Amino acid sequence: MLQTSLIISTYNRPAALALCLESIKRQKQLPAEVIIGDDGSKDDTKILIESFQKDFPVPLLHIWQEDDGFRVAKIRNKCIAVAKYEYIIQIDGDMVLHPYFVMDHISCAREGYYIKGGRVNLTQAETERLCRNGTYRSLGFFTLGVTRRENSIHCLWLAKYLAPRRKTRPGLGCNTSFWKKDVLQINGYDEYYVGWGGEDYDFSIRLLNIGCKKLALKFAAIGFHLWHEDKFMQNRDKNFKYYFEKMAEKATWCESGIDQYLKDEKSEDV
Repeated sequence: MLQTSLIISTYNRPAALALCLESIKRQKQLPAEVIIGDDGSKDDTKILIESFQKDFPVPLLHIWQEDDGFRVAKIRNKCIAVAKYEYIIQIDGDMVLHPYFVMDHISCAREGYYIKGGRVNLTQAETERLCRNGTYRSLGFFTLGVTRRENSIHCLWLAKYLAPRRKTRPGLGCNTSFWKKDVLQINGYDEYYVGWGGEDYDFSIRLLNIGCKKLALKFAAIGFHLWHEDKFMQNRDKNFKYYFEKMAEKATWCESGIDQYLKDEKSEDV
């Protein structure tokens, strides 16, 4: 059975992260490890993670970096660099996962492909209710406060049939999986991107440029996305200008990427 590292990115939203971690504990198939990439959260997030670490069913790592702007590309690189397993599932910390989420990603994994998963959006009112209660029974098609409701239908065989046939825009978003060896070939995320926008588009385009193909899942690997305000948008135009330049170049490698976190490992192997 394929073993996986599940990477979660988070920033100052411990109530949402608690729901995310609870949903991981309820998975029909657990990942081999969970790595939380923390883009500078305050101590309440650290305390929350320590409370989960006491009885979490798999190793739960917390990687923190200083709060110096929205640097999700950097924290994801740091997490991927320390991931022990060959296949990586990546989510945001404001996702509540369907019980078959991890199993679906593993079932659909194929050499030479990366997966873009979908999501079901929750309304602000439902999000606030869940975060206030701190727990949930189950989320699904009939849950109040769900938008894009059709995305909550679980049917793995249909998802596998549709995945190679569906056409979706670039980008990975809050629900994706890929092979670590493919990520190393493109040098991971480009840390030029600071602030919202462009880093996941760039990452996915460079995977395509080295010959990887995309599987776009619907009806499997379902994530329920908690509502939040749009923030950190100040560099959006700058980021996408850079993204379109790199896309035109058909770039496969980025200069400021994951290799800077692998140097110590390489020196130990010598």
